[in-house]
Order: sequence, then structure tokens, then C-alpha cells
Amino acid sequence: MKKTLGIFSGLLWCAIAVVAQQTTPNIIVIMSDDHDANAISAYNRSLIQTPQIDRIAQEGIQFTRAMVGNSLCGPSRATFLTGLHSNKNGFIDNNSVFNGGQRTLPKLLQDIGYQTALVGKWHLVSKPTGFDYWHVLPGQGIYYEPKMITQNGDTVTQHGYATNLISEDAIRWMREDRNPNKPFFLMLNHKAPHRYFLPTLANIQRFHTRQFPEPPTLYADTGNRGSAWRLQTMRILEHLELASDLKVDPAYLQDIPELKPSAAEEKYYNGIMKTIPANEREQIKKIYAERGEIIRKERPTGKALLKLKYQWYMQDYLACVASIDENVGKVLNYLDSTGLAANTLVMYTSDQGFYLGQNGWFDKRWMYDVSMKTPLLIRWPGKISPRTICNQLTQNIDHAPTLLEVAGIPAPKDMHGISLLPLLTNPQYQLPRKSVYYHFYEFKGAHTVLQHIGVRTVRYKLIYFYTVNEWQLYDLLNDPEEQKNLYNIPAFESIQKSLQTELIALQKQYDDTNPAAPVK
Repeated sequence: MKKTLGIFSGLLWCAIAVVAQQTTPNIIVIMSDDHDANAISAYNRSLIQTPQIDRIAQEGIQFTRAMVGNSLCGPSRATFLTGLHSNKNGFIDNNSVFNGGQRTLPKLLQDIGYQTALVGKWHLVSKPTGFDYWHVLPGQGIYYEPKMITQNGDTVTQHGYATNLISEDAIRWMREDRNPNKPFFLMLNHKAPHRYFLPTLANIQRFHTRQFPEPPTLYADTGNRGSAWRLQTMRILEHLELASDLKVDPAYLQDIPELKPSAAEEKYYNGIMKTIPANEREQIKKIYAERGEIIRKERPTGKALLKLKYQWYMQDYLACVASIDENVGKVLNYLDSTGLAANTLVMYTSDQGFYLGQNGWFDKRWMYDVSMKTPLLIRWPGKISPRTICNQLTQNIDHAPTLLEVAGIPAPKDMHGISLLPLLTNPQYQLPRKSVYYHFYEFKGAHTVLQHIGVRTVRYKLIYFYTVNEWQLYDLLNDPEEQKNLYNIPAFESIQKSLQTELIALQKQYDDTNPAAPVK
């Protein structure tokens, strides 16, 4: 017995020594899907409390102007991997296929001795490359009983809830499969809180009676704001479906012609309900039946229906966020308990922002800040001072250069982004940047948002919907909700011209020569 204890103690001492001796930092990136910064209490305390995600901000740095260059799931992920805007990494929209042969962040880290792993959402169509271990959802994946694709090419069904399963697999990999003699890079990519928002039973129970503050523009008339606003199909009232999105049993809607679900919606409702384990399904259906009873009794229309839909949407969306927060806590606690936390950089971000009722909308895609802005929190003990706030403009093209320099190597010169490493270690450092660039390509995809390009500075934003030759200019200081278009107003003529010049310069800088998007 004494010999066994001696061996165990020796192994434990060796493990602690390895952790202590390793100077090259481990890197963990936790990326959620469509997680708007306003649904994190470090950014906004009026909707939800996220104490685990907040820990990263409290123990590190919180970015308030972190932007993406193309607010869509696949393109944003491709940019993260390559440090390049969509026009150069080739993944411009969700109809693209990622070229796995190109240079990526994980491949460059492998070259200098990192062990790399990817768990969860991939959403880039081609198989992952550059990862020693990967275990990913096919396409968007589902919340309950998700299928996962393994490195062997098998597709297996896992039993449980996707957010829990993804975190558990990441922790299992760190505990059992990683090489303790190598630094590691781990991407932990959640499906949640992506549409169609399906929480755990426990979080449905927590959130289903809560009421949330309505955004000032929830009931705004968006039909007179130009072609893009007129054509979009992301209105909560008209396009967020009662059956498929909000889990109202179609049986409650059959006798209400204006609310009767399509065959496709009914099929989706029945499909998602079948994925929920039987012991939880009836309890979940019973809670959602409360929504059906309200619809059957009140038969709401117009503003009354929008009011209900908004609250139900927020209940489900935020309940999904609550599961993410719980699982972030599991990862942070594992790092603390093993001693890995001391030499591990943890980044929390999302692929973009998301509309939570502003303008009466859900979804993303736009260059407006709700969609373009993403949460970005980084903890790196001993390097980043706790509770640091950064108000400088950053963009997702910066992630790859930053993490490469964190690992000890310079970023390739042709990467579009700027390394944030000097800023992480010195909050007074000023990034050599006065603006960020945006280009959205996917008009014919979901929600019919017109293609557009644009430039954003700290104060102003210029957007060009180039297929209809319509411009928008916003003063973000005096109009943070981006409701008043100042384009062609004489008082802003010089700002307008300056931003157009800057937009042309950025197009040249990033070699975005799309012939359909000239700026004249």
C-alpha cells in the first residue's frame, strides 16, 4: 500500500512539475454561435446573469468594440482560422466550402509543437485539417441527442444535450488524450444559442415565466428605410415561427388560419420533440403548452402577438445561454483544479452578434453594431491584468495573429489582422488602426439581407448596399441604435467623403476587388 501511494505521489509530483515548467502557454478558444454580447452580464446586466463567462472578464480583459468582417457563421469561423477576410480565405457565405489545404492557425501552431484539438461546431463543410483530434457536429447540429462526426469518418449519435456533451468531450480530451509534454490549442465550439433555440429542461423551468425588457425599437416601422430594410425577412412578428421556433404544439394553431403552421413547420416541431429523451419530453411539452393555451385563448395579432413572441424568444434564447455559462464554469474549474489555469490563455467569443428584438428583428448578417459586434473576453493569468476594459476597435481577423504571437511566433505578413498581444500586456498600447472593414455577400440565403460593404470608425459608420446603389451613414456617438441615416446631409458632407475615401483604401488594402461592389 505504501509503495502504491508512493508511486501515485511521484506521478502527481511529475504532473505538477510539467505544468510548472512549461513556459509556452496553452490556448483555449470557446466560441459560441450567435451569442450576442448583450446576453452576457459583463456587458449588460438587464437580461441574464452569466457569472462563469463573467469570470473571464473579471480575471482578464473585456473588449467593447470587437467586430467581425462578415456576420455569418461559416465566414466568421473561416476568418478566425486564417486571419483573412472572406474574399481571401474563400469562404464568403454559407454556400461555400472551406479550402482545408490553406494555411491556418492550428497548422501553424502544430508546426511549432502544439497539440491541437477541435470539439463541437465546425460548419465549414470540408473535413477539419490542422487538428490532431477533432469531433464535430455535422452542419449546424441539433441540441438533443446530437450526431457527431469522428476522425474515422463515422457519424455517431451521442446521448445527452449538445452544450454539455461538447464541454465534456473537451475536458475528457484534456484529461486523457493530450500530451502533457506539449502545449495545446483547443477550440471548443458550441452550437448554442443558434436557432432553433431548445434549452435543457432545467433551464426551461428557470426561464419560462421570466419577462424581459423590450428594446426601444421592437415595434419600429422598418418598411420605409430603403431597399435593404424593406426586403429583409427577419422580423420576429412575421418570420419567427410559433411551432418550429417557439415550440408551440401545432394542435393549438390548427383552427387559427393566420397562424396555422406549414407542413414543414409541423414536421420540424415533431422532429425536434422526438430528439428529446422521453423522460424529459413530456415535461417540456407541458411547459410549452402554456404558450399554446395563450394563443388559443387570446388569438393575438399585430403588436400583441409580437409582444408574446418576443418574450418567448428571449426565454428560450437566454435559457440556451445559461447552459453555455454553466459549461464555461466546468472548463474553468477543470483548469483550476489541475493547475493548468496558470499557464493557459482562455478566450471567449462568438462568431458574431445577434438581434434580440432591436428593430423587431432576430438573426444577424447586417453591418449594424448589433450584428457586427461580438463578445470578446480573454483571461491569461500573470499577463493580462484583471478587470481590464478595452474600447479600441478590434476585428476577428486579429485572432489568428494574436494567438500566434501568444505562442511565440510572428504572424505571417499577409494576414489581414493585427496582433493584440501588445495590448493584452499593456492596456495603454494604441493599436495602429483607425477603422475596420465589412463585406456581406449572401443575399439569396436565409433572411434576404442585401449584399453590402462598409467602414466603421470609433464614431462613424458608412454602409453601401451596392446592388441597389444605396448608402447609409451613422453617427454612433449620438445615434448608437443606428436609426438616423445622415447620408447626403450637408452638415456631414466632409465626414461622408472621408469615409468613402477610407472605404476605398480598405478595399485596396485587403485586395477586395469584387466587381459588383465599386465605390465611386
